[in-house]
Amino acid sequence: MNPQIRELGNMCLSQLNLFQSCSVVRQATTIPHLPNDFDVIVIGGGHAGTEACTAAARSGARTLLLTQNKDTIGEMSCNPSFGGVGKGVLVREIDALDGVCGRISDLAGIQFKVLNKSKGPAVYGPRAQIDRKLYKKHLQEYLKDYPNLTIQSGSVADLVLNDQMTQEDHESMVKKGASQMVKGVRLEIHLGLKVWPAGRIGENPSIGLSNSLKSAGFKLARLKTGTPARLDGRTINYEGMIIQEGDNPPSPFSYLNTTVPHADNQILCHQTRTNDRVHKYIAQHFDQSIHIRETVKGPRYCPSLESKIKRFSTKEAHNIWLEPEGLDDHVVYPNGISNTMPEDIQLNFLRMIQGLENVDMLKPAYGVEYDHIDPRELRSTLETKRISGLFLAGQINGTTGYEEAAAQGVMAGINAGLHALKKAPFILDRSDAYIGVLVDDLITKGVNEPYRVFTARSEYRLLLRADNADTRLTRKGHEVGVVGKERWEHYKSTSGMLESAMQALQDIKMPAKRWADYNISPSTRAATDIVNDNGSLRTGRYKPFLKRQELEVMALKRDEHLKLDVNLDYLQMDQLSNEVRQKLSEVRPETLGAAKRIEGMTPAAMVVLMKYAKRTYNKPVFTS
Repeated sequence: MNPQIRELGNMCLSQLNLFQSCSVVRQATTIPHLPNDFDVIVIGGGHAGTEACTAAARSGARTLLLTQNKDTIGEMSCNPSFGGVGKGVLVREIDALDGVCGRISDLAGIQFKVLNKSKGPAVYGPRAQIDRKLYKKHLQEYLKDYPNLTIQSGSVADLVLNDQMTQEDHESMVKKGASQMVKGVRLEIHLGLKVWPAGRIGENPSIGLSNSLKSAGFKLARLKTGTPARLDGRTINYEGMIIQEGDNPPSPFSYLNTTVPHADNQILCHQTRTNDRVHKYIAQHFDQSIHIRETVKGPRYCPSLESKIKRFSTKEAHNIWLEPEGLDDHVVYPNGISNTMPEDIQLNFLRMIQGLENVDMLKPAYGVEYDHIDPRELRSTLETKRISGLFLAGQINGTTGYEEAAAQGVMAGINAGLHALKKAPFILDRSDAYIGVLVDDLITKGVNEPYRVFTARSEYRLLLRADNADTRLTRKGHEVGVVGKERWEHYKSTSGMLESAMQALQDIKMPAKRWADYNISPSTRAATDIVNDNGSLRTGRYKPFLKRQELEVMALKRDEHLKLDVNLDYLQMDQLSNEVRQKLSEVRPETLGAAKRIEGMTPAAMVVLMKYAKRTYNKPVFTS
């Protein structure tokens, strides 16, 4: 083995729970002058990787980000936007933990809009249209001098499980305690009936890691997603289309910002629709698409145009949002019509759509099939149960979307850093954050389609709003050392003002006649109980409902704090039915609460597990 490859491998070793040997990341290309004193190595510079490496570095761990091409860090491979319903809350939660994507989106955002404003704040969805070039530029600049972070180009080919290591080598490597993050899977690009292995278009495939994960015992399955064509905006006729404007003033993602650089220069998006002619034409050519087969599951909540036409055959039209990709870029992203038809068919049906009669297609739409592990093999820290010190984040866990990848990245990065520094893990449960909902859904239910977050997945939507992510999470992040000084000082200042305002309102009590003088329905309650929806003060408006949800959260916490041994042999527990034993053996829940959420669990089985947890392993989980 090349000495420099061996040197990298030595840094990435950690003791295995299951194999009692060492894991090694084998480097496919050499890296000159690479020091051998990293605590955490992150593989892949996508949205999961960038959040992971910065989070690990903030924890105090010496971190290496290893990516095939440093120039593609910050690449937005699909839609030019961040946020949306559910997803926007994730971005704000990442920001509350001092993450990256929210503040970079503010710098690169060219249209900001809060979705669902006609509904309650529990389902508000902050969203920003992003200039692709600016996002990549600002992110690369931000990472360049990030403390405790080194970025190197390189391609990882394998995760080697080495059984021939001497005891002395083993002890030396384990002592280094390097935690690892792996993001990189075998991809296939689909265009009509053509298939080829690849990363994102124009990038190399990452096949070796899938094979090595499989050889390590991980179960791999396949999922699919897709992206629409890219259009030349100069050939689009916008006359007659519905105009989509941004909010004025815009609402930034980051709690550190009160405005954004392009607040006065927001672009317009436009809305058009497919039609019956398009639907019939595509249906006639279903046989020209590999991707439409149902043997591999695609995203239910963001389906391809072929899937929409097949699944909703009576629907006369589907919306298309035409989104510019930059301030000085004529490329337009037609959101809503991802597909995998051959190029000639794509161009033909595009020109059947109002406003696109003369459009030029710059890049064709294409589909992607990718490997993923069964995320039930992960702990709530996103560390694998199979290999200690190995953390997985992103599509490899069966998710789809920038925001879901970034949310996993920040959690896995924090915990990889804490693991390397031999500190207690950082865990968010379902009542803490949508990040907690995302992780819990993955590790208890697994996936049979690409997973995405939306508000209906949470039982505690009133508590987990976009406007209060900082009050929920920033203090927790500070307590484990992953929130920087600037954010912590800002949080203390704003939270102090909020507490003062709430106390002032609580102290205002007037008779019904006085309230009526202010055109407020008669009441003798405190002002916090009747205050109108006004930014962060909506806490007062929903106070009775919040109290009710807080009681439900207390019941959840009781179950979450009863720990179960992930190595427990459920097949030997005769008190449980065969079905329940099988499900518990597959998931291996960490807590009683996680066990309760496994599909098919019975009250009788929960009693058995509760007795076991209290008798044998009743230790609280550290939840910061």
